[in-house]
Amino acid sequence: MTADVDRERPGARPAEGPGGGPGEQPGERRGPGAGEDSGGYELFRDDWGIPHLRAADALTLARAQGHATALDRAWQLETERHRALGTSASHLGAEAVDWDRFVRRARVADTARRCFDRLAPETAAWVTAYVDGVNDGLVEGAAQAPEFAAVGLAPGRWEPWTPLGVWLSTHILFAGFPTKLWREEVARRLGEDRMTLFATDGPGTAGSNGWLLTGARTATGAPLLAGDPHRFIEAPGVYQQIRLACPEFDVVGLAVPGIPGIAHFGHTGYVAWAITNAMADYQDLYRERLRRTPDGGVEALGPDGWYRAHAHTETVEVAGADPEQVEVIETDRGPVIIGDGPGPGPGPGPGAGVGVEAADVAGSEAADVAPAADGTFISLRYPPRVTGELGFDALPALLRARTVADVDTALDRWVEPVNVVLAADTSGATLHRVAGHVPVRPYANRLRVVPAEDPAYAWREGETVPLPRTEADGPDGIAVMANERGLAAPLGVEFAPPHRARRIRELLGADTGWTPDAQAAVHTDTLLASSRPLLSLLAWAPDLGPAAERLRDRLLRWDRHMDADSTDATLYARLRTDVVHRLAAHPALKGVTGADDPWRSAAYPALFRPWLAAVPRIGYALESLLTVGLLPYEDRLALVAASAEAVAAAADETPPAPWGELHRLSPWQALPDLAPDGVDAQAIRPGVAGDHDCVLSTSSVPGVTDLFARGPAARYVWDLARREDSRWAVPFGASGVPGSAHHRDQTPLWARGALAPVVTDWNLLHRTTPHRTTHRREENPAMTAAPESLAPALRPAVHEQKVEGFGTVRLVPVDPAADAELLHGWVTEERARFWGMADHTREQVREIYEFVDSLPTHHAYLALRDGVPAALFQTYEPDADPVGECYDVQPGDFGVHLLIAPAEGEGAVRGYTEALLTAFIAYVFSDPAHVRVVVEPDARNEKAIARMVRMGFELGPEIKKPEKTARLAFLTRAALGLA
Repeated sequence: MTADVDRERPGARPAEGPGGGPGEQPGERRGPGAGEDSGGYELFRDDWGIPHLRAADALTLARAQGHATALDRAWQLETERHRALGTSASHLGAEAVDWDRFVRRARVADTARRCFDRLAPETAAWVTAYVDGVNDGLVEGAAQAPEFAAVGLAPGRWEPWTPLGVWLSTHILFAGFPTKLWREEVARRLGEDRMTLFATDGPGTAGSNGWLLTGARTATGAPLLAGDPHRFIEAPGVYQQIRLACPEFDVVGLAVPGIPGIAHFGHTGYVAWAITNAMADYQDLYRERLRRTPDGGVEALGPDGWYRAHAHTETVEVAGADPEQVEVIETDRGPVIIGDGPGPGPGPGPGAGVGVEAADVAGSEAADVAPAADGTFISLRYPPRVTGELGFDALPALLRARTVADVDTALDRWVEPVNVVLAADTSGATLHRVAGHVPVRPYANRLRVVPAEDPAYAWREGETVPLPRTEADGPDGIAVMANERGLAAPLGVEFAPPHRARRIRELLGADTGWTPDAQAAVHTDTLLASSRPLLSLLAWAPDLGPAAERLRDRLLRWDRHMDADSTDATLYARLRTDVVHRLAAHPALKGVTGADDPWRSAAYPALFRPWLAAVPRIGYALESLLTVGLLPYEDRLALVAASAEAVAAAADETPPAPWGELHRLSPWQALPDLAPDGVDAQAIRPGVAGDHDCVLSTSSVPGVTDLFARGPAARYVWDLARREDSRWAVPFGASGVPGSAHHRDQTPLWARGALAPVVTDWNLLHRTTPHRTTHRREENPAMTAAPESLAPALRPAVHEQKVEGFGTVRLVPVDPAADAELLHGWVTEERARFWGMADHTREQVREIYEFVDSLPTHHAYLALRDGVPAALFQTYEPDADPVGECYDVQPGDFGVHLLIAPAEGEGAVRGYTEALLTAFIAYVFSDPAHVRVVVEPDARNEKAIARMVRMGFELGPEIKKPEKTARLAFLTRAALGLA
């Protein structure tokens, strides 16, 4: 049963998986100021305005992500917050009431609160830090967004649980539970045997393409991961290109505005992952029997008889209209989402058929709550409401992932929605699995609305269906996920037709030297394989007139590609539309079409009409309806022949325009365009190629419109050989601010299927004003660095260099106080015994580097590899050092010391130390006064000496120093060809 809705949740469970930021103890919940003492963050942007964030720790970075998102997407964040709360009608008016009523009834906000309360403490602190950043930036962001003034709205405050509410409201319809209402109507009107007649990827579901190429299929020998999520396209976009970097991780990916981290599509530099909708069924609808009690309460009938259900009333404010009352009822199965509020009290009501049975149980003291128009109350049972889990504990773990095993472990905590996942890492390892929560219950629950009082339809408490997985590195080196009846088949009922998956595999199988740039040819493929049944019938259509014969000949010669410049594609779309309408008028479907169309029924809220409309259902299922036994073969031939005659006659009068002139994007917007002077009003509706069953899945609604609202909400290519060769694009731009240079600048790119580079070199980015947070020291006593100390990743670099195949190396000055703990850990390890500080205390190490810092001739630097401390690098002038007394110092000599961080070790990455030395030597010789590098490793350190020789150093004599016997070695400019 649903967890007690009126009782507080027990305390949060113990932390699982990777922890939060520095100084956080196991089980400690950090307050709203978490991460602030680390000093702030850096914001960079590439040429497309995409934010790249760099911070001192994960919590500060989360706050930075929230802040940057508020600057770029303030109106979008405000829209999503209201959608999660069910308060959109308060400023958008009556058109938003249906959504608000559903969200209130489904108890989305309350579920989000409960899920937040069950987060691991470190995850809760991380989410809270993001929310703090959003609240910090909303006022500034709203000042740039004209939508706020247009509706007279001020930005509201986010609560710590708001991101969970946004996530839930965004995905609660993903499993397509309203399709069960459609099947119920089909079974009732056409017969039980017709229940799944229209089974296909329906108008309310969302799908995606995704594919993985192992190293055997790529030019570099390393995996490639690519794809595009197909969702209802919104403006601003539902995905936000972003980079999140701190000492723990450096991740690029597609974030969901309002959600911390990168959930669906990311690349950490070591491992990349991507998802598609598994098309699993994990939400159930129950037909409830309710009655009113004398005190105004509500009772529900369950397996053990009548019991008191939760009920309360909420008010939905409506701009320009009177407020509306919504009674929120929750039974043991879940919130009641269908069936309007209570009747006037005891006595007969609209649901008298139920009332008679109620009276048998409770006498005349109870009367029925007013049901929907046909006497129906329906409750929704969904996993987060039942378990109090939404899967957010997986998000920070994904950011820290370095292998597919890490991604696999993180996704064991995933809940909503249920996804198919592909992942690959730099070692060549791959992953192909389903992630999410699918309850164990009877198969009938997946198909239709089931009776609430029958215990046979209950979920098995605490049990979940085992999630399928398979090998992604099969003999062909290709793995594909495209919502087809494949890996996730045991979990669902309706899946996408197999055409996209087959076509992607066909295209990829044609080559073994794939590159990131070449993936665009797969993204933009327009072959419409689902056209075959209709064209086959057209080929055999009898008794066609001359014009229809010409049409037939033309379409049979057509290459079946829905290209933007193709007039043949337009002719096919016209023919398809006419066939859909003729099927809708056929007596065989009379029970669900015309005046009997379920979308006209008052039994269900208007919100569910897209799932209940017959013509779209016929259009999407056309391939199967023209193939299976709905109509005799001769009737199908006759129907297609009649359509051909009609379309041919119309084409003679109005020649077809290119498909791209008709097939235009029609995105959802909370408000119409508010760009100044309409400068980009047309940019939001480009004409493009593709169609529903193409790989380029730009989904119009056959039989209804050639416009499309669903399509690639982003495109990505993740390269595991060189992350900087990865690619991405979104339909609009990085900014949600109308009139911004980056509001719609990616639209031309997206429309033609091109991709922008993923920039990872910080030197190629444009730095904006650094942001500092307000210090609230008392809220974070575990921090040890002084408030004025900057974390290494935020310090100005004396040198920054990208080393091919290794990463970006930055040299930043050592801060003796802030870095004492780090350095003490390094120099006291056994492997650092030649450094001579094995027995030093932390304070002694700090004092030594304070002394070094005081000398104008000696300097100490931390070397950061992609923001993570990797080595200690020291320089000195030999004639100002004791070593100068041990050999004949030459003009231009410059001494260096190097200690590799134990976290990586010299053997962890092949050529690790040599790569660092490459950057160090480049730094030294960037000063023309430096002619020769001098090193003095311990004479017993044979490994270090051998490395120096490999790098081109010439060995000198052994020298005696008070602390060791050292071996001199020299590297000249001439030896490197720099003289």
